[in-house]
Amino acid sequence: MKKNSFSHKRVIILILLVVLLVMSAFLFYLLIKKDQFAPGKDSSTEDTNTGDDSGDQKRSTEVSGGEELEKKIQAQISEMSLEEKIYQLFFVTPESLTGVDMVTQAGDATKTALEQYPVGGIIYFSQNIENEEQITTMTSNSQSYSKIPLFIGVDEEGGSLVARIANNPNFQVSTFPDMKEIGASGDPSKAYEVGSSIGSYLKKYGFNMDFAPDADVLINPENTAIGSRSFGSDPQLVSQMVAEEVRGLEEQNVTAVLKHFPGHGSTAEDSHNGAAVVNRSLDELRSAEFLPFEAGIQAGADVIMVGHLQVPQVIPDDTPASLSSVMITDILRNELGFDGLVITDSLSMGAVTEYYTSAEAAVMCIQAGGDMLLIPEDFHQAYQGVLDAVNNQTLSEERINESLTRILRVKYKNLS
Repeated sequence: MKKNSFSHKRVIILILLVVLLVMSAFLFYLLIKKDQFAPGKDSSTEDTNTGDDSGDQKRSTEVSGGEELEKKIQAQISEMSLEEKIYQLFFVTPESLTGVDMVTQAGDATKTALEQYPVGGIIYFSQNIENEEQITTMTSNSQSYSKIPLFIGVDEEGGSLVARIANNPNFQVSTFPDMKEIGASGDPSKAYEVGSSIGSYLKKYGFNMDFAPDADVLINPENTAIGSRSFGSDPQLVSQMVAEEVRGLEEQNVTAVLKHFPGHGSTAEDSHNGAAVVNRSLDELRSAEFLPFEAGIQAGADVIMVGHLQVPQVIPDDTPASLSSVMITDILRNELGFDGLVITDSLSMGAVTEYYTSAEAAVMCIQAGGDMLLIPEDFHQAYQGVLDAVNNQTLSEERINESLTRILRVKYKNLS
């Protein structure tokens, strides 16, 4: 009987051992599954981190792309002679470049001229533009002759006054009413349509820069230099219109040029003929005329044209804004934060030629912080003036490189 009792106890102990073994195995199984789940959780964390890393990677790529662009620019500059650097600062007519009275084609004379005078840009006017095939061939040939991409520009604001292509009956392109009427509509999308449409056909014909939009606020309703070219007299409305036209142009890969800083809308005179005076204080300019330029910069404009405007309450010695370090460096660059390309209005206008030689105006502009010199009255004298200024240390080669960097930055961004 005792023997049977002992055997019974052994059976119970064995059963308990089996149960313990089974429970241990089950617990071990759970631990393994927990470990398997943990990587899944970590994987989810990694997925989240991957999202963050993706954003970081995008930012890193953008930084890397910017760094690569700057390396490309500096590599280009390092290969250039001083003379080549200075020529890049000039934006000229094909007549000024070639010495031919009227240019309607780009052949051997243009090729030779660009080899000898490798300018940064060529601007075409109505006399240069005959028909679609002719202008497309001319812009294409000119571009092919230049070692560094050329700015090929035109004044195509739209409207009845300044539209070199749309006002030519040989071109079947969209036409628009004056910007005054576009502004009066109160609909910024119409300004976008202007920019997009103009940008589309300019790109088709080989242009990559449009000297538009007009960002002037029409402070003086009697102003004849700007008049209906302006979107209107309300700074906020003009700002909205300017920003949308810039977007329209830039989306077509055509560089927009805001003009005429610090604002030509309050003048009674026309700077084409002589001195034009902006009789406004700096605070008044900040509250009105500057606003469309700021809006255009925010919309992506890379280039601002500075007008030959005397602003006696800001620049007491009556130096034109286009040649003034107060206006270009202190206000446009430092106060408004614009680090893009600054180009003058045409240096062959009376507001400049009545007071300065081509050489003097060119050097003063670069000293003031400007980058490109548009249509000097005497291109070769202006070039020689800048070259002499560097050689006699009035200007440093580093200062030339600063402007060249801004020029190439816009070119490689939009033209490559």
